[in-house]
Amino acid sequence: MKVAFVMGSDSDLPVVEKGIKTVQDFGVEVVVRVISAHRTPVAAEEFAKTAEENGIGVIVAAAGKAAHLGGVLAAYTTIPVIGLPIKSSTLDGLDSLLSIVQMPPGIPVATVAIDGAENAGILAVQMLALSNPELKEKLKAHKKAMEEKVAAKDAAVMARFQG
Repeated sequence: MKVAFVMGSDSDLPVVEKGIKTVQDFGVEVVVRVISAHRTPVAAEEFAKTAEENGIGVIVAAAGKAAHLGGVLAAYTTIPVIGLPIKSSTLDGLDSLLSIVQMPPGIPVATVAIDGAENAGILAVQMLALSNPELKEKLKAHKKAMEEKVAAKDAAVMARFQG
């Protein structure tokens, strides 16, 4: 299964790349597209309707401002959609966050923090891991590595201030 990263504009790519890298670090194949909910709605519909047959298991939809991309994609597929609100210059991404998180009943879009691409990637991998034991083990190793990093930092701080 692949994770698709779809963004409303290529200006979102610097943020989205962090999520792409996160997913790739787990050995999961990605599909990356620029599709606008407003400027290319037919392409958005087609992408969502064919995602499953194209091997996509999760869609991460990154968008700023009105940020309707995730909702539009979710309307046309049963594949989980994760909304990634992009910080815009107008309202610092609050507009994007609210546009993504306030979906009507029956069309859920999981939502991560503004510019939270790494978490979008991790969440996508976690969704795929529900049916992939190898991926689940990689996630466990990832969490263990994070725990070990924090423990090392804790030991260094304690040594510095407590002797």
